[in-house]
Amino acid sequence: QVQLVESGGGLVQAGGSLTLSCAASGIIFSINAMGWYRQAPGKQRELVASITSDGTTRYADAVKGRFTVSRDNAKKMVYLQMDRLKPEDTARYFCNGRIQMVLSTKPSDYWGQGTQVTVSS
Repeated sequence: QVQLVESGGGLVQAGGSLTLSCAASGIIFSINAMGWYRQAPGKQRELVASITSDGTTRYADAVKGRFTVSRDNAKKMVYLQMDRLKPEDTARYFCNGRIQMVLSTKPSDYWGQGTQVTVSS
């Protein structure tokens, strides 16, 4: 079994910063891409940022230049540094990992439970 556990959400004023962390645990053979998604009330879940195992990153246009995704492969962790936060960044943020378990023949997508980020104006 694989678990992804997020931490670091909270309430922050517009213009402030937060760092989200996500730890993967379980009987893991390899971790391919990891990423962050968010879902605001009444809206679909959307990609915020992703990073491959070799460090290639991708960002949603809405967060480019403000958010930075990184990962520590040895610790099986992914991070999201969020700067210059805006009220429209308010959402529940979910960690996603494309992970292959030991004795599995292919990777699968796993999700964390999410962490709430609220940005006040």
